[in-house]
Amino acid sequence: MQTSSFEVLDIVDDQDRVIGSATRGDIHQRGLTHRSIHVLVFDGAGSVLLQKRSLQKDECGGMWDTSCAGHVESGQSYVETAPRELQEELGISVVAPLEALFKMSPNKDNGHEFAMVFSMIGQGPFVAAEDEIDELRWFTFEQVDQWIEKLSSVNNLSGDTQDLTSGFMQIWKRFRNGA
Repeated sequence: MQTSSFEVLDIVDDQDRVIGSATRGDIHQRGLTHRSIHVLVFDGAGSVLLQKRSLQKDECGGMWDTSCAGHVESGQSYVETAPRELQEELGISVVAPLEALFKMSPNKDNGHEFAMVFSMIGQGPFVAAEDEIDELRWFTFEQVDQWIEKLSSVNNLSGDTQDLTSGFMQIWKRFRNGA
């Protein structure tokens, strides 16, 4: 397996059309638009599985994020990438197609990525990739809503640092607003 900074990803234009390719490290360093997937895993009873990104990650280490996320490698589609990432990060094989929820447009807060967001119902067991994830935990929708509200508050005087990735916060707000 290639180290993540040497993965080859497609560079895309503002219409999500491939215009070239480069290594992940080069793309991130230059702020080029590329593709990613996010999967929200739900338990079917009102909770969502979140991952605490490994402190070893080069971006957003130690922060909470979607259940599963990853870059779309060069030549792959969003639909091909999501099951691969679920296997790599959570150790689960997906047989049925995932539900596509929506596609996020690139911006500085999501790393200049077109991000296709999928969902699935799953109970586990999950096997977290040790090099990617420090912790997995179920949160109720209300807990996540309150967490984001607290972090988004203009009057957040408690000194809390942002411990949710900005990309996840965008995804969650859109999901909760009916995509």
